[in-house]
Amino acid sequence: MIETDHTRDALLGGLVHLEQPRKGQRASADAVMLAAAVPARTGQQVLELGSGSGVGMLCLAARVPKAKIDGIELQSDLVALCARNIAANGLEGRLRVVAGDIRRRVSGIQPNSYDHVFANPPYFDSQRHRASPHAGRATARSEADEADLAHWIAAMLRHARPGGGLTLIHKADRLPDLLAALTPKAGAIRVIPLWSKAGQPAKRVILRAIKGSKAPLTLDPGLLLHQPDGSYFPAVDAVLRQGAAFPA
Repeated sequence: MIETDHTRDALLGGLVHLEQPRKGQRASADAVMLAAAVPARTGQQVLELGSGSGVGMLCLAARVPKAKIDGIELQSDLVALCARNIAANGLEGRLRVVAGDIRRRVSGIQPNSYDHVFANPPYFDSQRHRASPHAGRATARSEADEADLAHWIAAMLRHARPGGGLTLIHKADRLPDLLAALTPKAGAIRVIPLWSKAGQPAKRVILRAIKGSKAPLTLDPGLLLHQPDGSYFPAVDAVLRQGAAFPA
């Protein structure tokens, strides 16, 4: 059998089908959890920054009927792959992906116009972590000098309408950077820790915020993912395998 550069996979118990790189950045539980945490409603306009192969867009579309979702992706090969995945799931009328750099104006993407903007920014500071030898994975997971975490937050704020929602997932140890970038122009920030197991420090956080709000920050109790035997708690399993909304 000849090995191709891509695999064909299913997510959310078969609600979503996609092609993704065999090597490089692939679907993760983080991306699925992020999509589940976006509080979008039917008919709203949503934007994803860094859409990759389309995991977040497709999972959100499966959960929220008739939401219209745009995606911006820098890597041209992933733009083409994401477009194929949108077509393969029969969502051309609701979803679209465009090539663009989040730091600049992107043709066809209007600032101050989206009800929700969501993103899974690169987790690692390239100055402090060794980048992946795979170029695509390195781009997806490591901040570039010219596009750091502050640029991602600025792009989210730029594209959300006044009063629009922002949702992102990131490493817990980057929380100070996230809050510093958000607080001048967004409020009602909810910090939701994700605890892998009881008694362990949270490694991930989901943040929700409202553009232009002056409401104070809330630290939520968070979500415990794994039971003592390593399996997911039922509410988490429902998110990852049935397309349920984030339970917090």
